[in-house]
Amino acid sequence: MNYTIEEQIALIERGTVDIINKEDLAAKLKKSAETGRSLKIKAGFDPTAPDLHLGHTVLIQKLKHFQDLGHEILFLIGDFTGMIGDPTGKSKTRPPLTREDVARNAETYKEQIFKILDPDKTRIVFNSDWLNKLTSLDMIRLASQLTVARMLERDDFRKRFDTQQAISIHEFLYPLIQGYDSVALEADVELGGTDQRFNLLMGRDLQRTWEQEPQVVITLPLLEGLDGVNKMSKSLGNYIGITDAANDIYGKMLSISDELMWRYYELLSDLSSEEIAHLKREVEEGSVHPKTAKMQLARELTARFYDQEAALAAEAHFETVFKKHELPEEIPEYHCTPPEATIWLPKLLAEAGMVKGTGEGRRMIK
Repeated sequence: MNYTIEEQIALIERGTVDIINKEDLAAKLKKSAETGRSLKIKAGFDPTAPDLHLGHTVLIQKLKHFQDLGHEILFLIGDFTGMIGDPTGKSKTRPPLTREDVARNAETYKEQIFKILDPDKTRIVFNSDWLNKLTSLDMIRLASQLTVARMLERDDFRKRFDTQQAISIHEFLYPLIQGYDSVALEADVELGGTDQRFNLLMGRDLQRTWEQEPQVVITLPLLEGLDGVNKMSKSLGNYIGITDAANDIYGKMLSISDELMWRYYELLSDLSSEEIAHLKREVEEGSVHPKTAKMQLARELTARFYDQEAALAAEAHFETVFKKHELPEEIPEYHCTPPEATIWLPKLLAEAGMVKGTGEGRRMIK
C-alpha cells in the first residue's frame, strides 16, 4: 500500500510524545519517496535483562509502523554500552554487566523482537562493532563535545550531584557514546522513551559535528504497568512479559482497569486510530461492554506472541477457571520433601514459585 506523506506522519505520530521536529521528518519522508531510498530508523536496547515486556514493545511497535511504511529498521543491541550501564533515571552507579551476560541477553532479544518485527526487513547491529575500534584520541575528541555544565542539566545527574551521590566519569560518556552510534549508522530517525530525550538529542548534536544531516528524534511514553500508576517494570511485578505463557498474557490483560485499557489500545494495538475511536464510542454508548473490548485486546496481544489458536485457548481457560470457577485442564503439582514434614506456609508458596519470597507470601495470605 502506498501512503501519502500526510498518512505516514499520522501513523508515525500516533502515541508519540515528541517529534523533533515534524518539519524535518516530513522533508526526510518526501526525499525518501522521491529517491526510493528507505530511511534508516534506529532504536537501541541495552541487553541488561534477558526478557522483554509490553513496556518495551511500545517502541518496537512504532518500529513496526516504520517497517510497514517501507523503511529500514536498525535494531541496535548495545553490547558495548551495556557494559557501562545507562545512568538514565538511576540514583546510583549501575554495576557493569559482563560480556557473557550481555551476549546471553542479546541472543534472547533477537528471538523476542521477531514476534513483532519482520526479520527479513530488520537489520540487527551491535555497537561494539564500531565502538571497539575507537582510539584514545577518538574518545578524547568525543568527550570534548560536551561540557560538565550541559551534562548536569540532566535531572538524574543533577539530583545525584546535589545530594553528593557518586557519579562516575564513565557515566558521563554514556550519552556521548549513544549519540555516536547515530553517527556510525548515519541514522535518519531515532526512537526512545521520554526518559531518553537527552541521549537522543545528543545524536543530533554529534551528527552536526560530523557534518551529517541530523536525525529526527521521536520520544514515546513509558507504558504504565498493571497497577495503572507506575511504569511497567519487572522489579515492581506489574508487567506482562512477552515470553509469559499465553494464559498469563491473556489473564493479566483482563486485570487492567477499563481506563488503562484505552492507553494499551493506543500504544500496543494494530487497530487503526479510527477503529479504536469507534470501539471506544461503542463502549461509552453502552452497545459494547468494557470487558468485551478488553477481551478483544487480550486476544490480539496473546496472538501476537503466540498465535490465534493459543489466544482462543487462553480465553477458554480464563472463562473456565475465573468465570465458571471450574478446574483447569492442567494443574501443576509441587511435592514437599519430605512430604510428612511441617512447613511454614509462606515458605511453601515461595519454594513452589507462586510468590517471590516469604514476605510476599505473608501479604498474599493476609
